[in-house]
Amino acid sequence: MPDISRRRALTAGAALVTAGAAAALVAPAASAAGHDHGGDPSTQDTFDEVYKGRRIQGGPSSGGGHHHEHGGGYAVFVDGVQLHLMRNADGSWISIISHYAPVPTPRAAARAAVDELQGAPLLPFPAN
Repeated sequence: MPDISRRRALTAGAALVTAGAAAALVAPAASAAGHDHGGDPSTQDTFDEVYKGRRIQGGPSSGGGHHHEHGGGYAVFVDGVQLHLMRNADGSWISIISHYAPVPTPRAAARAAVDELQGAPLLPFPAN
């Protein structure tokens, strides 16, 4: 078996790193394809439903003049009051009500908030 040269070892290492980086870039897109949110929040379908007696609505938003948009251009309302949403780097969503329980979609965040509120009204969140 021939001895491997330093150049061949470095070339093989670079090839492995490149392949790993390409796989890391493709994996989030592939996993997002399995969810009903479709990746980009601006392309999501709107929803308007009654969940456990509470009306939840969601759809793309224009941002409302905020300096920074945590909800990724998507607005959710519970009984007409906006639920403050934030999108995590991994594509999951959290709300001001269920901050430590990430969910895959804004609809799931609205449902989780209704569950957590247990019938209490959602109070408006003062955004700066």
